[in-house]
Amino acid sequence: MWRKNFGTEEFLVTTDQAKLDVEVIHRFLATESYWARGIPRATLESSLRHSLCFGIFHQDQQVGFARVISDHATLAYVADVFVLPAFRGRGLSKWLMECVSSHPDLQKLRRWILVTQDAHGLYKKFGFRELAHPERFMERHNSDVYAHRPGPS
Repeated sequence: MWRKNFGTEEFLVTTDQAKLDVEVIHRFLATESYWARGIPRATLESSLRHSLCFGIFHQDQQVGFARVISDHATLAYVADVFVLPAFRGRGLSKWLMECVSSHPDLQKLRRWILVTQDAHGLYKKFGFRELAHPERFMERHNSDVYAHRPGPS
């Protein structure tokens, strides 16, 4: 758990999954993100259970989030990083990434990866860079997977 003051306001970052506000996370990812728009709630809940999650809180309100998918030994994939619009511009996303990067279970990893459309500047501060050998990487990507799922969201 990390605590930090931004101006006169105190914020907390925790990895305690019991504290996560799944409704806030789902609402943001499903309606405001470009990368997980339409994600069903059940899919999100499964992703949370199988990830190391970081929630940013102001008082008892969740205002940001990040998750790391990792084997805790060789590789980490950073995903779903966001700060709610009303709390942006205070340095919270930078602090969140400091917390993610310093987590004891994620030290000594060989490779960290992520995908971003618009936050390159943030991630470069933490050692991320464009792929040195993009020709070695491959992906299988179904951008419409949430649009074609039957059942409740």
